[in-house]
Amino acid sequence: MSEFQFTVDEVIQLERPVTFRMPFRYGVVTLTSAPEAYVAVRITTRDQKSHWGIAADLLAPKWFDKSPELTNQDNFEQLRRSIAIAASHYVDGRRYASAFGHHSAAETIHHEECAEQELPGLVAGFGLAQIDRAILDACCRAWGVSFAAAIAQNLPGITSDTAHDLTGFDLPSFLASLRPADTMTVRHTVGLTDVIEAQGKAADGPNDGLPQTLRENCEAYGLRAFKLKLSGDAAADIDRLSRIAGVLDDLHGGYFCTLDGNEQFLTPDAFAAFWENAKAQPQLGRLTNAVRIVEQPIARANALSVPLGQVGADLPCEIDESDASMTAFFAAQALGYRGVSSKSCKGVYRSLLNRARVAKWNAEDPLGGFFLSAEDLSTQAGIALQQDVVLANLIGCTHIERNGHQYGDGLAGAPQSWRSALLDQHGDLYRAGDGRVDLKIQQGQLSTRSINSSGYGTSLPLSLLLDAFETVQHVR
Repeated sequence: MSEFQFTVDEVIQLERPVTFRMPFRYGVVTLTSAPEAYVAVRITTRDQKSHWGIAADLLAPKWFDKSPELTNQDNFEQLRRSIAIAASHYVDGRRYASAFGHHSAAETIHHEECAEQELPGLVAGFGLAQIDRAILDACCRAWGVSFAAAIAQNLPGITSDTAHDLTGFDLPSFLASLRPADTMTVRHTVGLTDVIEAQGKAADGPNDGLPQTLRENCEAYGLRAFKLKLSGDAAADIDRLSRIAGVLDDLHGGYFCTLDGNEQFLTPDAFAAFWENAKAQPQLGRLTNAVRIVEQPIARANALSVPLGQVGADLPCEIDESDASMTAFFAAQALGYRGVSSKSCKGVYRSLLNRARVAKWNAEDPLGGFFLSAEDLSTQAGIALQQDVVLANLIGCTHIERNGHQYGDGLAGAPQSWRSALLDQHGDLYRAGDGRVDLKIQQGQLSTRSINSSGYGTSLPLSLLLDAFETVQHVR
């Protein structure tokens, strides 16, 4: 695959401030603003042609590292350092390699250096994920192909080098079998501070004409799929789920949902007690029957050391925050977990290789029911959202959590040239608001046609972005 080898010559870190239109509470944090990081990478192919690629993700506090002694600013700085450390490993040496070759060469040493600097595995993975996606974007532009076509032909050169349990599995044939779909179902997040009914609407809520309450969102977007956050306070959760059920049970055509445990239970027995309590509530009958997945119910300190037992037999449970390394899903499967989340912020290769594991395990055990789910970490409209959706769509996720459409402010404050270009090229995915670029959700679906057609989510010129935001660091 020497014709697809290249050097990594420079990495630019940029940021833009993001202010949310509504507060989003997940776990222990209520998020109202955060920086969005952009990483631009320049590669040079063997014919001495240079190509730029870009990736983006929100610097979300209190998810990658939930240590209570750290402030949001501390969390932001951790993620910035992870990108900088990764950049130094990719640029160092100027050696020719495939996209995956660069990743596999950097992964171990990057995690080791991050550990020396007391950066947890999820934080370390964030830096790798950003660089890898920007490199793949540059490659798609260099090759003139879409992300789906690049993966189908295995142009990145993906092997089992970082997932040895897949040794002997036919990765090229598996990758060639992946096909993107034209639409995805939006799974709407109901955050812990979200207003359920109109009478609970905050007086100081946004005056932008967009829906605020759960009922308004259901009516405006035709939603039929939901992600419900749990706080760990059983009485409060039962009360809140009952109010949510009062809205969802009114939906014509039914609904399904997932529960996000947010690591709020110390043991499987603790979650089992909550679940039995919920199922015993008459008003939660339809809702509990509609639950398809339970996401990371057990705190990460215990999740990969305690078997799920009966909980895992009764409910399809997955890891999310515990997915801090390429071996995590393999370890979780042995404990009774059947799934793992796909998030671009954890790594494109991790999602692809975990999807290969799902294919392998389900072939070996047709009743295993192993799966990947597509989850959001407040990805904003534009590069972050498009690359995340393209990845989730290709690995076969039919529904995807999206919360940016309700919390994010639709690229408000971004250059008008960028917003106009996104609306022009991706008019099937976005619609224009009052200085906004909002997701176009119709009958609970979003279109993936334009973002699947070329490049890694888009073929828009990077000049629209590189001069627009503040440069944090430049490695070359």
